[in-house]
Amino acid sequence: MTGHDAFLWWRGHRGDRPRGDHWREIGEEAFQEKERRITGRHRLPGPVPDWAEDLFRVARAAFIADKYVRRTGVRDRWTRRISLGVPVTEHERWHSATVRTHLTALLQILTGDLWNVDFRPLTGYQVQEAMPFPGYPRASEVALFSGGLDSLGWAATRSRADDPRPLLLVMFREIGLLRLQQRVYEAVERLDGPRPVMLLPMSQTPTGDGSGLRLETSSRTRGLLYAAGAIRAAAAHGVDTVHIPENGQLAINPPLTPARSAACSTRSVHPWTLDRLNALTAAVGDADSAVQVVNPLARLTKGEVCMTGRAAGLAPADLESTLSCGRPPARRSGGPPLANCGVCFPCLVRRSGLLHANGTDGTRYEASPWSDDLPLDRGTDWRALQQWLHGRYALTDVLTDIPLPLDSDPAMVLDLIGRGRKELARLLRLSDAAGAADAA
Repeated sequence: MTGHDAFLWWRGHRGDRPRGDHWREIGEEAFQEKERRITGRHRLPGPVPDWAEDLFRVARAAFIADKYVRRTGVRDRWTRRISLGVPVTEHERWHSATVRTHLTALLQILTGDLWNVDFRPLTGYQVQEAMPFPGYPRASEVALFSGGLDSLGWAATRSRADDPRPLLLVMFREIGLLRLQQRVYEAVERLDGPRPVMLLPMSQTPTGDGSGLRLETSSRTRGLLYAAGAIRAAAAHGVDTVHIPENGQLAINPPLTPARSAACSTRSVHPWTLDRLNALTAAVGDADSAVQVVNPLARLTKGEVCMTGRAAGLAPADLESTLSCGRPPARRSGGPPLANCGVCFPCLVRRSGLLHANGTDGTRYEASPWSDDLPLDRGTDWRALQQWLHGRYALTDVLTDIPLPLDSDPAMVLDLIGRGRKELARLLRLSDAAGAADAA
């Protein structure tokens, strides 16, 4: 889709199409996986409340719209105007002005686009009872588990909790990285902590849109989709909190340059994003099945998260086996089977965190940011980081990108970013030493 406003509607059970011929139909067939694998319903111990099923459907529809409407087709090559129609069971709740305000604000924060979401009653809907998986009891705690360093550290820590009830880890499977994700999960199992740990694998891989063109490469709504999937699982388990572990340094994700402000950088776990998501779930949820999302690592740098993982019993090799990359080589057609490129900003933060905790980093990367033969376009993040570290970062910088929730402490955020900058500065010293060695 290119040019003007894009109109997409998620097909309901009776296919009640909105009026007008400008709407494009999307639905379950927009995903590669079968619906059973997408929802994971057979692994849930109880039914999903209607509001949580609605939230998951809305998140899926927004994700597909985000992938099908390409930024290259708009004038500034970024800001799109997307109208989305979604059928919901709890129509009166979703149709309220409060819910519309919370949802459109959340989507705009995540993607930088202009959204209009219209809700229709979900007709012909029958509640599908859960089909419990044998030996799958109710969990007392739910967390997203990506196979990344932060989620591994948090899972390892919580597996040590003195709680006889299971810890449920919700994992969205990454095509090309499934074995890595499984190995990272096995690192938690090997700790053999006192608490049972369960894994709920889910899948959400978009299909092509029939045009033969590459889908939109940015995917700012993916974090919302993952959060909605975990919220849905938590509601079925009767758990009132979902943990989304992300070091506070990357959750804030301060822009290295003015061109990376706001939605130009990923903000899926930013405090303001989570605050807006919690406001949305509070507006559509039931009092007896309410779920909120929390980032338990919001006050820690990457290096400090690595230290908590080590304290929980993880070996350096366990930490190094994780996925941190924003552009994993294994996802690229013809790319090497590696999880981390080594030169994107998340990889640079990863390098600094492992150096802080272990004194070294044995991860196999595709490239080194300070390598003389690194292509110019692949060194963009490294050069931006160097410039950012040589500059000043003050309280005004904390407050002028994306707002913080009213109950946040800006001074705490500033201190957190300052500690993270010290960890990252070690990379500069490492690159200087590497350059000196090459010269010698």
